[in-house]
Amino acid sequence: MAPAPIDPRIVDVAEPKKDTLALPASARQRLEKAGIDLSAGYPYRPSRPLYLDDVYKIRDQDRPHVDPGSRADPEKKALLSAAKEVIHLTKHIGTEIVGLQLKDLTDQQKDELALLIAERSVVFFRDQDLSPQQQKALGEWYGEIEVHVDTLSPPPPLFLSIIDIFWQPQVPQVPGVPGVTVIWPALQATEITPSFRRPGGASRWHTDLVHEKQPAGITHLHNDTVPSLGGDTLWASGYAAYEKLSPAFRKIIDGRTAIYRSAHPYLDRKNPQSGPKYVEREHPLVRVHPATGWKSLFVNRAMTDRIVGFDKAESDLILGYLFDVYEKNVDIQVRFKWTPRTSALWDNRITIHNASWDYEGSEPRHGTRVTSLAEKPFFDPKAPTRREKLGLLSPVEIEELEQQTELLTI
Repeated sequence: MAPAPIDPRIVDVAEPKKDTLALPASARQRLEKAGIDLSAGYPYRPSRPLYLDDVYKIRDQDRPHVDPGSRADPEKKALLSAAKEVIHLTKHIGTEIVGLQLKDLTDQQKDELALLIAERSVVFFRDQDLSPQQQKALGEWYGEIEVHVDTLSPPPPLFLSIIDIFWQPQVPQVPGVPGVTVIWPALQATEITPSFRRPGGASRWHTDLVHEKQPAGITHLHNDTVPSLGGDTLWASGYAAYEKLSPAFRKIIDGRTAIYRSAHPYLDRKNPQSGPKYVEREHPLVRVHPATGWKSLFVNRAMTDRIVGFDKAESDLILGYLFDVYEKNVDIQVRFKWTPRTSALWDNRITIHNASWDYEGSEPRHGTRVTSLAEKPFFDPKAPTRREKLGLLSPVEIEELEQQTELLTI
């Protein structure tokens, strides 16, 4: 039986493929403890995206967003004093909090966690007793939850063969908990077969949901099942990537915008035979985080398509360099080894991430993810960099900034 859509207006176009994979025991135990009804099958499959114009209509209006980190105590005393230990994993990015349960955080602690994530880019909590419902509730504190609700009408029968060619898999969700996405690589492998040479999926540097008018803020991934070896996830700091650029080069990209496209294509309703089209949005190449006020590079190789106003050759050259700076400087990255029942909360506004598939599906992995949408990206030329604000600039960096300031005044 086809699952009911999240929105009653949505009409699916085909009977979904029935999932026959065995749910990992640890995942089943967590879901059953949370009262998730698995009797109709798992995961739940909402109706699938189809037409480009329908997707553009979703969340197309401006929505107010107040970042919880902007109202937090800068010293984060309520959060940090309650932890048994606070471990900074690298100089620039990544912090692990020991001894706290995310489900028990007070409102003040949630705000302070948002600020900590904004400062450290990604924060980890191990040994969490966390239901999908509690995970969603925390996500709602940080912004509007992203729910995949995309297609509003079925296609004409004439174009079914075209849809078969370009169709994208449905986004699996936890039954009865809209917005809690299922991350189950073995399930995705039944739709698009990965290989050692082409692992695909999340095994590339990317940022979530950049095609949204107001893209993703904090994403919370809770992994209840992980392989015993491999399957690490990497994050890179957008603050530090921007700071790797010379002051002169920053002037080239400051205030510039680029076109960011969706991960999946859709059909043009008026001309389906023209092939797949992507959702495209225009955002600044450099954005400012509303809680820290720091500048961050906002590009990713998977979904940043072109710089507005530049010729293609110029755009490709600049973007290629920016991608390399972000991806190849290991000193601005953190690589995290998962353990069962661990949560990672990261800020998509100031990071890119990459999931390693080195375990090659040899062991089960399963988790749930909630993404909170944030503000419309903005740039402020007066905003400082992270190193400027924290007083971390070296004498060489200070001299470079002074020289650039002198050039601008001549």
